[in-house]
Amino acid sequence: MNINRRQALGLTAGAAVFAVAGLRTVPAVADVAETEAAIKAFTGGAVPEGPGKLTLEAPEIAENGNTVPISVSVDSAMSGDDMVESVMILAEDNPNPGVATFNFTPMSGAAAATTRMRLAKTQNVIALAKMADGTFYMDKKEVKVTIGGCGG
Repeated sequence: MNINRRQALGLTAGAAVFAVAGLRTVPAVADVAETEAAIKAFTGGAVPEGPGKLTLEAPEIAENGNTVPISVSVDSAMSGDDMVESVMILAEDNPNPGVATFNFTPMSGAAAATTRMRLAKTQNVIALAKMADGTFYMDKKEVKVTIGGCGG
């Protein structure tokens, strides 16, 4: 493909206008308020208890934010009031804090899940568990990211 002088000048002028007009793209970052709103929506305003029944496993340092392995498990008999209905995972400073929601039934056998997620930067990863009796549990881990996975 050959570019003539007129096309080169047009591309240069277009790039200059684009830069001067301030149309640069900036990665979006969520704030803590969005995460708190997601927690309130999940819990219906109830205050979650500590990490006693819920365990969130995440690396202390993630060398690459593109694939951060995490796993959650809830100590539960998976029957009656001790049944885990769902587990939600949030990343506080990602452009979209909601990472995943896992729903469980008595046929699940155990309330445990493993996945990989992207993290934009060093931040808190939060796991919430909703029990059949209406109680909620929360666990939080800070993951230090050396290379961001969401455009960072």
